[in-house]
Amino acid sequence: MAFSIRLTEDEEALAKSYAAIHGMSVGEAFRQALFEKIEDEYDVALGELAYKKHLENPVTHTLKDLMAEDAD
Repeated sequence: MAFSIRLTEDEEALAKSYAAIHGMSVGEAFRQALFEKIEDEYDVALGELAYKKHLENPVTHTLKDLMAEDAD
């Protein structure tokens, strides 16, 4: 899939400079930035869900308990 975006001259210069510093094309720089942003937001959403579940049932276990469970 291909797409285009409009950038100001300053944004274009910054994108080209960033890509050059990292030895990649501008397209690859945008692709990488997009997927890093998606992954970060996904991680935040999973963390918030885990915290919500913990608040509903705040049972915790020690490392010793978990290691003993693995030994069984």
